[in-house]
Amino acid sequence: MASAALRPLRLCWALGPLCLCCALRPAAAATNILLLLMDDMGWGDLGAFGEPSKETPNLDQMAAEGMLFLDFYTASPLCSPSYTPQDIVGGIPDSELLLPELLKKAGYTNKIIGKWHLGHRPQFHPLKHGFHEWFGSPNCHFGPYDNRERPNIPVYRDWEMVGRYYEDFKIDLKTGEANLTQLYLQEALDFISKQQASQKPFFLYWAIDATHAPVYASKQFLGTSQRGLYGDAVREIDDSVGKILKHLQQLGISENTFVFFTSDNGAALISAPKQGGSNGPFLCGKQTTFEGGMREPAIAWWPGHIPAGGVSHQLGSVMDLFSTSLSLAGLQPPSDRQIDGIDLLPVMLQGKLIDRPIFYYRGNELMAVRAGLYKAHFWTWSNSWEEQSKGIDFCPGQSVAGVTTHTQEEHTCLPLLFHLGRDPGEKYPISFASEEYQRAVERVSALVQQHKATLVPGQPQLNVCDQAVMDNSTVTTPNRQIAAFGDQK
Repeated sequence: MASAALRPLRLCWALGPLCLCCALRPAAAATNILLLLMDDMGWGDLGAFGEPSKETPNLDQMAAEGMLFLDFYTASPLCSPSYTPQDIVGGIPDSELLLPELLKKAGYTNKIIGKWHLGHRPQFHPLKHGFHEWFGSPNCHFGPYDNRERPNIPVYRDWEMVGRYYEDFKIDLKTGEANLTQLYLQEALDFISKQQASQKPFFLYWAIDATHAPVYASKQFLGTSQRGLYGDAVREIDDSVGKILKHLQQLGISENTFVFFTSDNGAALISAPKQGGSNGPFLCGKQTTFEGGMREPAIAWWPGHIPAGGVSHQLGSVMDLFSTSLSLAGLQPPSDRQIDGIDLLPVMLQGKLIDRPIFYYRGNELMAVRAGLYKAHFWTWSNSWEEQSKGIDFCPGQSVAGVTTHTQEEHTCLPLLFHLGRDPGEKYPISFASEEYQRAVERVSALVQQHKATLVPGQPQLNVCDQAVMDNSTVTTPNRQIAAFGDQK
């Protein structure tokens, strides 16, 4: 199994942002939709999820007023396919219908703030794919570069490039100071105010990256956390979310605005302790298909609709935010395409639990499957011995014999099975000889067989180019280039 190989699958999925395909029907109600997608924030980074320093009072209050999702997953152990080397070009094809395109037809005004990650050339621009406004960048805040062979990454306001990271938008790598989160906050507040005044429904996709290394925070938050610079970034994000929610309440539109907070993948433990977060009790982190790499903090907030103080064990996925958003807007999917995500409104509004599996992919390989509380690993791999010898470690301080392997170990004949309720840290494989093992693996095997039988290959969207292309922008990301997970078909 080649670690970097990608098997193109015909998967429509939620990241970057929320791509799936559907048909329209007239909207029954115009609920505003606000999706807050963090970058490399771990399950254990919030007080509501057990972080001991309790430095996220606003997100904790959001959880107290809404619903916690304790078993919510991302579509990949890193922001793939949105994270690619900078000499890659390509992007979202026109054949895909993004959520903002569909909401636009239903009368929504749509804005993206932060990372786009679906292509840097004009045909891939977010305003060509359903967004009316954009303030942010095609990629994360990497750099600084030499501005000749490799220019710094640009920042856009709509179609216009308004500057570059490290030049016009300062990031001090020595102190960690940057004002970007404050800029992203003000953009959100202004957009919400404008839409409330116009009496038009809106979709706001707030995809900021302060918790992605190199992490940053503005001056007033530097040095304020017990957790160091990463904690400073989290505290500023928490403060910003609190101000956004308060703004909705002050404008009198909180009961007509659905807000969902989550992250793109687990905390990057390779960057710990100063530049990385916490995945709580879970094994390993970003870039692995252990729970620490793919289980995310998730909070749903919709006053007057979602009962306060709710806690759900529904198996959820970022892909579900697409289907859920359509339902909120009064739209329904077509019958000519398979859709990966499910509508979570019955879970949030009625407390229902929907039986569905979670498929964990890394590159082109189905690594694991979760069914109920059982998780079966068909392959195990943390990172290579070569990387490990260079100090690259996706599981620092966590070594489980036969599980956190540095060679790609196949277990397709006898999957490694864990019960995540009793063993959330994936430390104690269930005995192959037990009846429990036989029953659980039989169920998982049937799900895998059905999954593989209905999977439809897609077309790759990436190509290699000269880095000088960054003169016009930067990294690209196609949709459906890498295997995601959910109940994809």
